[in-house]
Amino acid sequence: MVEGTGYRVKLDVFEGPLDLLLYLIRKNQIDIYDIPIAEITQQYLDMLDLMRTLNLDVAGEFLVMAATLTHIKSKMLLPSPPDSQGDEEEEDPRKELVDRLLEYERYKEAAISLESHEILERDVFARKVIEDEQDEELELSIFELIEALQEVLKRSPHELVHEITLERISIEEKITQILDKLTNAGGEVEFTSLFEGEAIKEVIIITFLAVLELVQMRLIKIYQQRAFRPIKIRKI
Repeated sequence: MVEGTGYRVKLDVFEGPLDLLLYLIRKNQIDIYDIPIAEITQQYLDMLDLMRTLNLDVAGEFLVMAATLTHIKSKMLLPSPPDSQGDEEEEDPRKELVDRLLEYERYKEAAISLESHEILERDVFARKVIEDEQDEELELSIFELIEALQEVLKRSPHELVHEITLERISIEEKITQILDKLTNAGGEVEFTSLFEGEAIKEVIIITFLAVLELVQMRLIKIYQQRAFRPIKIRKI
């Protein structure tokens, strides 16, 4: 947790626990009908720990899902009761969760489809769509951003964190700095460039929180041009 920032970003503004589960399933290329609960539960809990470290205000639904996953995991570890009748098989403890995930995925796809139609009808980005036919812009989830930040933190010289004392910078000041950087760069920069020259973990995390706040304010867009390309930030 970043001490002294006095600032938290509510994660439920961006994504929910089902989004996190779907992200982990896609990332690991897992069959949604055959989820390895022990593996996914551990990855889910690891992500929650990382979100708390980043001062993200984890909503109660995330904790409920953590308890649900742990319960399913414990049920799957129990030996199956002897079936004396030999009729029906015992129901898979994962079934209810899988049904929820599939229903939520259908709901999200329908919402995205409706939103796309509305944008095209308004003809707001018609020219941009034509220009980007070769390079489709993929918007990123909060969880992909968190993992990108984790890579930035791994590369930062942690031994300097307690040796250097800086005047504390506020989220508002960092927001202004990011917008100025975008303006000076013609409106677009790579995500990692926002952290160049930063040696202190606290400042890196404050920068990340400022990015999330700008997304919430709809002042920037974060995307990739195809998978595995550099993450970019564009000023709206």
